[in-house]
Amino acid sequence: MAERERRHVRVAVIGSGFGGLGAAVRLRRQGITDFVVLERADAVGGTWRDNSYPGCACDVPSHLYSFSFAPNPEWPRNFSGQPHIRAYLERVTDTFGLRPHLRFHSEVRALRWNGDALHWELETASGPLTADVVVSATGPLSDPKVPDIPGLDTFPGKVSHSARWDHDYDLRGKRVAMIGTGASAIQIVPAIQPDVERLTLFQRTPPWVLPRADRKISAAEKWLHTKVPATRAARRGLLWGLREMQVSAFTKRPNELGLIELLARNHMKKAVKDPALRAALTPGYRIGCKRILLSNTYYPALAQPNVDLVAAGLTEVRGSTLVGSDGSEVEADAIVFGTGFHVTDMPIAQRVTGAHGTTLAEEWKDGMEALRGASAAGFPNFLTIIGPNTGLGNSSMILMIEAQLNYLADFMRQLDVLGGKIALDARPSAVQDWNRKVQERMTRTVWNTGGCDSWYLDASGRNTTVWPGTTGEFKKVTRQVDLAEYEVLRPPKAAGESTGERAEVAA
Repeated sequence: MAERERRHVRVAVIGSGFGGLGAAVRLRRQGITDFVVLERADAVGGTWRDNSYPGCACDVPSHLYSFSFAPNPEWPRNFSGQPHIRAYLERVTDTFGLRPHLRFHSEVRALRWNGDALHWELETASGPLTADVVVSATGPLSDPKVPDIPGLDTFPGKVSHSARWDHDYDLRGKRVAMIGTGASAIQIVPAIQPDVERLTLFQRTPPWVLPRADRKISAAEKWLHTKVPATRAARRGLLWGLREMQVSAFTKRPNELGLIELLARNHMKKAVKDPALRAALTPGYRIGCKRILLSNTYYPALAQPNVDLVAAGLTEVRGSTLVGSDGSEVEADAIVFGTGFHVTDMPIAQRVTGAHGTTLAEEWKDGMEALRGASAAGFPNFLTIIGPNTGLGNSSMILMIEAQLNYLADFMRQLDVLGGKIALDARPSAVQDWNRKVQERMTRTVWNTGGCDSWYLDASGRNTTVWPGTTGEFKKVTRQVDLAEYEVLRPPKAAGESTGERAEVAA
């Protein structure tokens, strides 16, 4: 049927969070309008659409957690909440005319490389299409991870994940168990503590928590940032520079982090007077090994009389009874999992089949790796935004996203310069060389040496998540595509050939 015929576009972008919308803006600025943004939900926003739990906010200052090409002088606070960030992304969508490119309810179910036609074949919830280039901007914080707890299916109450909050379920007067102590949990705990009858926090590993320098941004500041854009740029530059200077302590000199640990301990001591509770909340690893959390309300909430801390993970559920790994038993009416996402095992990788007939998940079974965080060998014209080893431990991911958008823009330029129907496939040797250098640098970092087990590490203990350098350095190494790191694929000359012809490009 004609309506089921595959529509062809030059570029298909998957996801409409910061990465996907940023890619769409960059493509339009490049003069490319033949593209679609495929979104499985009914609105843009990505993780800032999905995470709407009580207290949800960003832990990076607002003026740094926004696109450089779309500044917002009207941020209400130093650290903005989820509603304001989501509204910002809606404004970006409208300001840059992205609505015509959006395809909602279009979850990508499968992608397969066609080596004869040199394009990608996509099966989506809204129908099939083909694309010369695919940009995967699904992000690492998109698919919630709920641990496989024996007996969880017998729990008679409400079970939810922080990224799938049910606003129709009222927690007031309930006995609530919070599982996990990550970035979401430390925001949820103080937000719900005043309303619940009893709150039990299951803490497998305590986090390091620093004060949150949050406040309202004054009307005078907003006026100044609107009327004198240079002040806005200066504020962003200062926020960026301070974080750039911190990087070496995390990547080269973890032993210098003792002063920050002392600050964190004093922060706890002010709110938690019980020595036993303080001991249970004190981490046994170096600060920065896991993500450093910011909160002025987490410790005070834990010190309230209706809050209990179980210094153990949840190991079993027996009806309404929750059992910790230390043998403790707790009765609960509702369970909230703040247990993170599939970061080192991106679900989209299972759906992408490359030039060799294998999926990206199969190629990454021993750990994710991609050239400059963007290109995996054997997956031509497939670029990842927030790919392997592009995460950050102390700064704004928008900086890394924009660096990868620069790389995308030059990738498209190279395709135009080379001309004709072609594709670029990262050379295995280039991917391996890049990954080897990244992993060598990783050995000295606090993420690898700090004595913790974090979500930065994959199943084999390799750090495939974080970038071991500054954002300025990453921007430099992704400024342009080095064609020597790619093989150029051209259509087969002879009929019946199964893959594109590989043309050598001089270094």
